[in-house]
Amino acid sequence: MHVVLVHLGILVYSSRGMQHFLLRRDWIGRIRLALTLFGIPYTVCTPGVRSALSCSSSHPFGTSQTVRPISTSYCNLYTTGVRTMPPSTVPHIKSRCPQYPGSKIKRFLVPDDKVGWSQSWPQYNPVSHNDPSVLKKPVWADPDISSFSPKFNTVDGAVDRTSFGGTYKMEKGKPLNPHGRTGVTGRGLLGRWGPNHAADPIVTRWKVDPKGAKISHPVSKRPVMQFVAIKRKDCGEWAVPGGMVDPGEQVSLTLQREFSEEALNSLAAPPSERSKINERITKLFKSLGFQVFKGYVDDPRNTDNAWMETVAVNFHDDSGNSVSELPLQAGDDAGQVQWVDVDSSFPLYANHSHFLELVAKERKAHW
Repeated sequence: MHVVLVHLGILVYSSRGMQHFLLRRDWIGRIRLALTLFGIPYTVCTPGVRSALSCSSSHPFGTSQTVRPISTSYCNLYTTGVRTMPPSTVPHIKSRCPQYPGSKIKRFLVPDDKVGWSQSWPQYNPVSHNDPSVLKKPVWADPDISSFSPKFNTVDGAVDRTSFGGTYKMEKGKPLNPHGRTGVTGRGLLGRWGPNHAADPIVTRWKVDPKGAKISHPVSKRPVMQFVAIKRKDCGEWAVPGGMVDPGEQVSLTLQREFSEEALNSLAAPPSERSKINERITKLFKSLGFQVFKGYVDDPRNTDNAWMETVAVNFHDDSGNSVSELPLQAGDDAGQVQWVDVDSSFPLYANHSHFLELVAKERKAHW
């Protein structure tokens, strides 16, 4: 999986001899566009102080019936006015897991009432952590903050350092996590200082019986939907396929690429099979997609100075004759891949359960 970010300036993308012009958020004096392109694109917590934080909480999102079409040169999306940002009164939870993932680093314990930066807390003494994989200076990672001069809250060369949540604050030359303290400073496992943009394709189909009829859940009486889930190698949790956006890459292409690589292992497929996979995938990803989520992700990799943001888009194989007929094969960072019933009892990585809940509500499926 390639880990780099998208440029949000005015982008010219060439495909099959055609030129596509994408207007992004940093256009002309950073004036906010009324209709932004989906540039991509991851909890309920109880109030009070925790002695130990849970990494498997959930968070409700509201929906409305207002349908808003979003058109791009590659595919069409729509949204029904779903809430994409958690209420500011609900602190992020997974971003404060006691032990930082992939390490033995223990976070400085941050209680709910001390998460916000507006809360004075002289005793706050977070541990600094930059994973060895980041310190090796791969192409997808920034240099150390003291060795270069990034332009935050804007498009910095080929790197998008803007946030879906608006302008974030700076302190001592470093960006501050807009959702507050995490107990760890530095970048951890993340490559970029500030926002790290990703795309999460949620591919779904109806669960059917041998005759092709939809199967309804015995309790809710609603049709059961299935989605393509991968089991992450890094933490062993089930998740929606996804990955980081390449520089200058349309998010719609990121969605298709990441799904092909992680769920179908297209990179390892022979040329004949790769062509078949590409044809089916292109058909599905050119259909009308539902933009489920766009914003900050409560991800265990987040730190005080680096965090995940994503756009999650649902592509539904309603007829069952698109990707449903392709054999799933794990690739890239996926240990396993399979079709899984959409159900509230199935635990998922980061905010992915919330994504599926919104998809189920949109499709009027069982949750």
